[in-house]
Amino acid sequence: MFLFEGKDGSYKVSKHWHRSVEIFLVREGTLCFYINSRKYPLEPGQFVVVNSNEVHSIDSPDPNQTVVLQIPRGLFEKYIGDEGENLLFAHGCSKDTQMADLVGHMYDAYVQKKDGHLFAILSDFYSLLYHMVTQMRIPEVDEEHKKQQKNLDKLSHITSYIQANYKEDLTLEGVARIFGYSPAYLSRMFQKYAGINYKAYVLELRTEAGYRLLMNTVQPVGEIAMACGFPDSRSFTKAFRKRYGMPPGEYRKKF
Repeated sequence: MFLFEGKDGSYKVSKHWHRSVEIFLVREGTLCFYINSRKYPLEPGQFVVVNSNEVHSIDSPDPNQTVVLQIPRGLFEKYIGDEGENLLFAHGCSKDTQMADLVGHMYDAYVQKKDGHLFAILSDFYSLLYHMVTQMRIPEVDEEHKKQQKNLDKLSHITSYIQANYKEDLTLEGVARIFGYSPAYLSRMFQKYAGINYKAYVLELRTEAGYRLLMNTVQPVGEIAMACGFPDSRSFTKAFRKRYGMPPGEYRKKF
């Protein structure tokens, strides 16, 4: 549980996915989610649930306070057995005040750290899980969703490797060879199940890494570019401008 890193606005998170279930609760400001290309605008008091292996991106143009709660998929499997593997939840409802209240209470208890706050957090957390399974669960999961889950699980192993090695030369051919696929097959997997081509995925990952260094260090732009796998500062600046609307040096000064 933590605050969304795009709290200052002018921030974007590119398409990605993971095995954990995520809940985003907006308490101040606004946030715009895209899940499988469908738009979910959020205002204060509203939340969205991102299912395991759902491809999503985030647009945060304005300052906001958004609480993020990540729940490992295995935790559901621990309590409800094999059903947990294919759990699917409704993405959210502005009328579901109980869900928003539980996440809000958990975060407040975590920040205030009063006596016994961990018990309060755990109490709300298990109430939250119960509410999700009994009130938000989609009962029928079609075969296409199950197939997508399995393929994105496979793809997650590959993207974990890319995330750990984004500074290196990550050609499609080289990564495909490491995982025993043909370049054409790996390219199709990215396009079909992640909705993004391989080259764009790597570029987005490197640009986001550059953003974090830009905002949290005093490294020169040229050094940041090289540290994030770009061939030179010019290519980093081009990617950064396209993503954030201005060159990295100007962005750093402004924000």
